[in-house]
Amino acid sequence: MPILGIMASQISGHLWAPEGAYDSLATVTVPSGGVASITFAGIPSTYKHLQIRAMAQTNRATYGIDEMKATFNSDTGSNYVVHFLYGDGGSASASYDAATTFMKLGSGFFGTTTGSNWGSMLVDILDYTNTSKYTTARTLGGADCNGTVGGLGGRVGLTSGLWMNTAAVTSISLVPAVGTNFSQYSSFALYGVR
Repeated sequence: MPILGIMASQISGHLWAPEGAYDSLATVTVPSGGVASITFAGIPSTYKHLQIRAMAQTNRATYGIDEMKATFNSDTGSNYVVHFLYGDGGSASASYDAATTFMKLGSGFFGTTTGSNWGSMLVDILDYTNTSKYTTARTLGGADCNGTVGGLGGRVGLTSGLWMNTAAVTSISLVPAVGTNFSQYSSFALYGVR
């Protein structure tokens, strides 16, 4: 019976990585004072999908939750559509945004400095290099206010978005939906999915 260590030591070149494995492409942690936007640029075209993992807070006033908007390849035309499904512990809601100039990722999935809370989300950007169809994104996320802040409590939910453009995604820009800054220590990580 061969010894695994000896066999492994004879491997040359790149080690095999299973399909569906994640490679870290970039990570941003917001510094003191906050930032108005996060941009991932120069995204390689060597993966099947992309994933953004975010834990964040914004400086939105009055309310305890905020949202995030994304644009692909600096496209600010009315080329985005999003569907939402979310709940707040007391009721469930569904809605959509059509022909907007950005893709809203989540509906109240981030916390705020006003609410002294944080939220998180996972965003999957599917088939981002396929130039024969529009790009889709799906988001799972939520934030907990430990009650209500400004009449709004925490939320958890799903969104499904569409960028009506067949170009490969090479850059992604993220901004708060209502607040003007992401707060210090907010973290955003971009992964390539094999």
